[in-house]
Amino acid sequence: MPTRFHWTEAQDTKIRRLRAEGATWESIAAVLGLTRWAVIERGRRIGARRPPRELTNVREDAARDPLPPGHPQSWGILTAGTVLENTPYPLPVFPR
Repeated sequence: MPTRFHWTEAQDTKIRRLRAEGATWESIAAVLGLTRWAVIERGRRIGARRPPRELTNVREDAARDPLPPGHPQSWGILTAGTVLENTPYPLPVFPR
């Protein structure tokens, strides 16, 4: 059975700081010399999150027709920040 790794407060602080600055899990793992999954799990346990994305104010034409289900514009808004981000809607296919 593998030995248990003991996290230090300095490592936790570094994970929180780097994640708040927008660093990826891969880069944080490289800095700490640990595996990506170990750092991801520790980051989740200590609540290390990326800062929220900047919101953009886009004015739309209020008189336009509604978009069909799965349209790239609405699908992108719905999936932003999720595991489905940047994946196409499965059906139907819309030209971009």
